Amino acid sequence: MTTNHLTKTHNYGFVLVEDFSLLPMTSAIEAMRMANQLLGLTAYSWSIITHDGQPIKASDGLRIHADLDFNADFSQFDTIFVCAGINVDKQSNTKLLQFLTRLSKQPELTLGSLCTGSYLLAQADLLKNTRCTISWDHMEMFCEAFPSLEVESSLFVADNQRLTCAGGTAALDLIMNIVYKDFSRDISNQICEVFLTERMRGEDERQKIPLKASLGNSHESLINAISIMEANTEELIDLDSIAEYINTSRRQLERLFNKHLQDSPSRYYLKIRLNKARRLLTQTNMSITNVGISCGFSSTSLFSKSYRSFFDTPPSSDRSN
Repeated sequence: MTTNHLTKTHNYGFVLVEDFSLLPMTSAIEAMRMANQLLGLTAYSWSIITHDGQPIKASDGLRIHADLDFNADFSQFDTIFVCAGINVDKQSNTKLLQFLTRLSKQPELTLGSLCTGSYLLAQADLLKNTRCTISWDHMEMFCEAFPSLEVESSLFVADNQRLTCAGGTAALDLIMNIVYKDFSRDISNQICEVFLTERMRGEDERQKIPLKASLGNSHESLINAISIMEANTEELIDLDSIAEYINTSRRQLERLFNKHLQDSPSRYYLKIRLNKARRLLTQTNMSITNVGISCGFSSTSLFSKSYRSFFDTPPSSDRSN
């Protein structure tokens, strides 16, 4: 450990809005707490910030006490994260956006987000010309709301004094990577061991990998076919073209889906589109017609019929309030 590592404490702030996701915030703070414990010094400090300094409710109903309000002096902070969760589109307000804009004018301050906090940074126009990420289940909503942004599906992205994180346990990986850069890989590895985490994931790793984890590397063709489907939900791609892209026949493609997913390719493709539609309906104010178009349906009636058949409820029942 070199002397310059001991010259200052790294000060972090967590701006909480109503219905924020608790896990990312606590994962980040616990990683910093453990780094302090392992180092035997206060390398990291953190403060909870709400607009009025009063306790605020997380999405699970727990109320978290605040240390500071928006009128505090943040000149000594290194990084401030905006923490959000469900109903993030309803959390944007003038006071919050003005506060974030004021923070962005501090030249040495890094602004970040956990979970859906990226939406609020974007609302404040603070992610322009910057790569960023958001939790995968809000990705469609985010891209529809801010089509000009450069959005990635990474666990976290650091770019131009912006530090966006997908949320969940990705916040633990984010802080362990920061500890690694500030101190050493050994300290980060020790944090992994204490929290029973297999390894520290990096910035280049993707959020959504359960399919690959369940199918394994031996089914690369199937995984690639599904990736093509997920990337083409508005302008649909026919099954013959998908088969050609993965260098197989349509018949073999159908066998792969039937054997490993107990489903047909066309049915699986439809599921992808309808699940995207449900996320858009519950997370955005897009019209039902535009949701259908965004998910590759040629008419509202066809979309409604397919949606009702799959979810046993009409699209209007899942309409965002």
